[in-house]
Amino acid sequence: MQEKHWSKYQLLHEVVSNPNIHIKGKHSYYSDCWDNGFEESVVRYLHGDKISREWEPRWAIDKLFIGDYVCVGAEVVILMGGNHTHRVDWFCLYPFMDYIDEAYIGKGDTQIGDGAWLGMRAMIMPGITIGEGAVVAANSVVTKDVAPYSIVAGSPAKLIKSRFDPKIIEDLLSLDVYNWPSEKFEALKRYLCASDITALKSASAAWDIGNEI
Repeated sequence: MQEKHWSKYQLLHEVVSNPNIHIKGKHSYYSDCWDNGFEESVVRYLHGDKISREWEPRWAIDKLFIGDYVCVGAEVVILMGGNHTHRVDWFCLYPFMDYIDEAYIGKGDTQIGDGAWLGMRAMIMPGITIGEGAVVAANSVVTKDVAPYSIVAGSPAKLIKSRFDPKIIEDLLSLDVYNWPSEKFEALKRYLCASDITALKSASAAWDIGNEI
């Protein structure tokens, strides 16, 4: 087996085989140096892993959508499977098989937006949407949707601050950076690895004109 080290990582599009996990692009990665990798250790299923996805499903299987350029830190947990058949509105939480279909409550699909960063040992609860460019601090437990370009931390995770002023966030979302053609992204990478929104917008407009988009 290849020796594991912090400098090694998995590109998600190369390792994901589960049809319920959808990976956009070829740049999102997981730091797998301390566990068994993204599919085996990060994505925690109630139904839909390599064993249970062969069974006849009892309910709709929630899906995981991960954007491009997503950074997933070591030992992150993405919990799938709604309420995991524990009904807090019932007197008894125990998942008796007699009533298992009634016990399950779906939470919907989980969405991790382009360019997001999930810090080490963060936990994402079922049905959560993490916005584009958002940061989830290490050891946080995310129980509510996270806005684009915001930073959340804690258990439960709460907003610490936005990465940029609202107008800059609006401009970034309008630029639709993570859906640019790969040639444009590469050409303008220097402007993306900086914080001058005026320069980025000008470079984007110039590239579009020069390439007749």
